[in-house]
Amino acid sequence: MANQEISKLKQLFISRLQVLSHILNTAEKHLGTLDDAVKQRLAPDMHPLAVQVIFACNQPRGFSQWCKGLTVDNLPAGEYSPAELKRLISETAAMVEQIQVDDARLDEIKRIGLGPGRYCELPGWDYVSDYLLPNFYFHITTSYAILRHLGAPLGKADYMAFLLPHVRQE
Repeated sequence: MANQEISKLKQLFISRLQVLSHILNTAEKHLGTLDDAVKQRLAPDMHPLAVQVIFACNQPRGFSQWCKGLTVDNLPAGEYSPAELKRLISETAAMVEQIQVDDARLDEIKRIGLGPGRYCELPGWDYVSDYLLPNFYFHITTSYAILRHLGAPLGKADYMAFLLPHVRQE
């Protein structure tokens, strides 16, 4: 079974979920608790931190479900405790780890619902590159920005922590 590309996508999703977990843990160490932080938002018309984390998890969860031929069943927006969010990040990473599908899956068409009465159909590659990954990064970045705004000592090195295994010293 040829699954080099699927393997790369699995690693991408898992490593970025680890970054999301790291960002939450760093913020919690600094803020003492995330109980209030999960309710904070950057702007009145944006979702709070808890929903940003849930929406970030929904992207790799949806990919995992699609790879298995299942209907994508997103986690609902709502109020979640910091402990629940951390558990859902771990569960999502475990779902991604279990993906066992051939790269040919990425050539198949994926129908994406875009709200009442709206949808688009994309080849799997476009589903990943044009829909999942931009949404995934948006919600991780927004989570980072909310926590940074609240005073958590986060920097670009925290956000880009997945590069650490590639860093070399001269």
